[in-house]
Amino acid sequence: MSANNMVQDKVVIVTGSGGGIGRDIALAMARNGAKVVVNDIGASLSGEGNDMGPAQTVVEEIKAAGGQAVASTESVSTPASAAKIIETAIAAFGRIDCVVNNAGILRDRIFHKMSTEDFEAVVKVHLFGSFYMSKAAALHFKEQESGTLVHMTSTSGLIGNFGQANYSAAKLGLTALSKSIALDMQKFNVRSNCIAPFAWSRMTSSIPTSTAAEAARVEKIKQMTPAKIAPLAVYLASDESKHVNAQVFAVRNNEIFLISQPRPVRSVHRSEGWTPQSIAEHAMPALQSSFFPMDRSGDVFNWDPV
Repeated sequence: MSANNMVQDKVVIVTGSGGGIGRDIALAMARNGAKVVVNDIGASLSGEGNDMGPAQTVVEEIKAAGGQAVASTESVSTPASAAKIIETAIAAFGRIDCVVNNAGILRDRIFHKMSTEDFEAVVKVHLFGSFYMSKAAALHFKEQESGTLVHMTSTSGLIGNFGQANYSAAKLGLTALSKSIALDMQKFNVRSNCIAPFAWSRMTSSIPTSTAAEAARVEKIKQMTPAKIAPLAVYLASDESKHVNAQVFAVRNNEIFLISQPRPVRSVHRSEGWTPQSIAEHAMPALQSSFFPMDRSGDVFNWDPV
């Protein structure tokens, strides 16, 4: 593998790394000297089925290039199976230094048609799964007083999107989880950051293309390959980023963004307190010019990928 050694001998788990963004992160980690656990249950995009093939294929790819890797086909969506993924790293390589929480499924539905099962299944993988993985790793991180977590969030949660209440809720919840981990674990030299990736992968292949505008948008997204996400993930796993904690980044082709975190924008004050009537007459008119529009990710990132 390449001589670059930014994560030399670090043991890194990448969940959902049998394809797409996860695969490219796993390959890049290995190229940069990491020992990689390639975790993927080999399910369909919506979470059905199981196939050992994808994870093992990526392992073979890493080994063929001279790197070190083992496969894991456990699910992130239960505490016991998540713990087994961590145990796979310990058994194979003796320690754990970084977890990249990338595994995910999609079950897009317009809100009034979204079933409880569709909501729970998506939240279970993205949010609960990231908690289970992070918690299992954190016990080792605390003992060794080092460790990094990289969570894949989404502008669907940070900004908004149609038909993704389950995915958006999970992904915004994940950014709060990451911040909480960073605050609680900083005393043990443990860091936790998020990346919102823009990339054409199996997970974005479900974007509708029924109109010319939608088709044109998809063609632009196809330019943004999963490999463009990997360098930031490698950097965040390395000791070079020891001053970077509790941040949310976005990567879009050759652009890297720092994403804002919610803070007060504007306030109104009334010394005698508020009534519903005075809120209607004073508070809302005063605040309204600072309201956020009902925009989606594509409305905010409305220029072509650079």
